[in-house]
Amino acid sequence: MTSVPSSNPWVVIPTYQEAENIETIVLRVLASTPQATVLVVDDSSPDGTAAIAKQMSSSGLTIRVMVRPEKSGLGSAYREGFAQAVLEGASAIIEIDADLSHDPAAIPSLLSELDSGADLAIGSRYVPGGTSPGLPFLRLLISKGGNLYAGFILGLPVRDATSGFRAYRAEMMGRIDLSKVRADGYGFQVEMAYRIFQLGGTIKEIPIEFRNRAAGASKMSIRIVVEAMALCTVWGAARKIPWLAEERRQEKVLDLIARSASIAEQGIRSLTERK
Repeated sequence: MTSVPSSNPWVVIPTYQEAENIETIVLRVLASTPQATVLVVDDSSPDGTAAIAKQMSSSGLTIRVMVRPEKSGLGSAYREGFAQAVLEGASAIIEIDADLSHDPAAIPSLLSELDSGADLAIGSRYVPGGTSPGLPFLRLLISKGGNLYAGFILGLPVRDATSGFRAYRAEMMGRIDLSKVRADGYGFQVEMAYRIFQLGGTIKEIPIEFRNRAAGASKMSIRIVVEAMALCTVWGAARKIPWLAEERRQEKVLDLIARSASIAEQGIRSLTERK
């Protein structure tokens, strides 16, 4: 008999420079979901994030630590973490940020949605009951605007497609070729939701409270915002323009946009440093 999703969940936490938060987030995850295995995917943080996680693992807690050689992006960390979880027989895979902006106490509610038949359960700021107290106005505006744009252009029936607090049914994850998932920034969340939608999966949203990070620095950048918008625009256009229907053509357009965004970001950084 196939186990229910909540029986053996893996919680994947990507980290870079999260030494101030990692112990707290891991302990809170395990307190809310004792049956979970926590997988910390660290990009060789110079502040010792991985060392703290490994020390916790050696104390007998159900923690795994994957250390990657360099900082390689949020999407890349999730792809490797998800693949490892599927390989080791996870029944469900949960995303949560390391910065304490998500409350791990909501994990059982996400898993309950999977147990009830959902393929993806999203912790949403933008359904009734969801909130974002303390979030800077500009960031809230970008987030809400981006989600409205993604929903409109992709026909995606999700109010908070960029949310990084969510749970996937393992069987659905097994149907997705993670090597073809392109996005590395917060566009990764939109891409995964869109791929599940295209596969006919059931997506549910539950209200959550999203708080601004408790400690450490935000990873948001111009390149990340441009990447997410570009992905949505190209995929949306591909739904209407036959020439863009071929995946290789979409990739060429996206590569061009990515290079342009990278050059622009480097230019802005250079100007800022001169000041």
